[in-house]
Amino acid sequence: MTNRAVLEVIALDEEDAVAAQTGGADRLELVADMAADGLTPSTASFAAIRAAVDIPLRVMLRLADGFAAGDVDALVGRAEELRSAGATEFVLGFLTPDGEPDLVAVERLIAVLDGCRWTFHRAIDRAADRDGLRKALADLPGLDTYLTAGAATGVDDGLPTLRAEAARTGEPGYEPQILVGGGLRLDHLPTLRAAGLTAFHIGGAARPRGWTHPVATEAVRTWREALDTP
Repeated sequence: MTNRAVLEVIALDEEDAVAAQTGGADRLELVADMAADGLTPSTASFAAIRAAVDIPLRVMLRLADGFAAGDVDALVGRAEELRSAGATEFVLGFLTPDGEPDLVAVERLIAVLDGCRWTFHRAIDRAADRDGLRKALADLPGLDTYLTAGAATGVDDGLPTLRAEAARTGEPGYEPQILVGGGLRLDHLPTLRAAGLTAFHIGGAARPRGWTHPVATEAVRTWREALDTP
């Protein structure tokens, strides 16, 4: 049984995907429009990336910046198109204006996903009650990961929460894997690994020249090597 940590990298296109896989990424999060913090990519983009790499792909389901579901009918339609194109893993997560999990939107989407695995993304970092959100989602099929920085402002401020939640692994609502992302830096890794965290998500860190530039294989390889170093 391997103890290899999971490294997930954000990819916008085939060039990003190939560079990330070459650098040692285990999985990609596929998004469009990083200016809006990552939206649902086109079905054509998904298909091109799927043809370019052979590692798992998680596809973002979000049509507008922020954590409100917006036009759920349109989102369901996009999810159906992506499923028909072969997508089998997804990323989603929506809140009500009061910061509660938007169960209506989430449940409509996972009905279309029909058992596919999915990540509840950083909406958890804006939730009014993190523990309550986890327990409200605990029985939803396919949920196997929470992407979180531990705080809306990023990992620097979220470290205590990440450590506390890692210590609760296996409790009701805490079974999904914690995927740490959001202002994550290499110098955070010793503390996070010591807390037992084993999955990490990078976006900007894979693009040292900035978001308008493609993923750099060497940047991803640096993270892979850091995670593989005892």
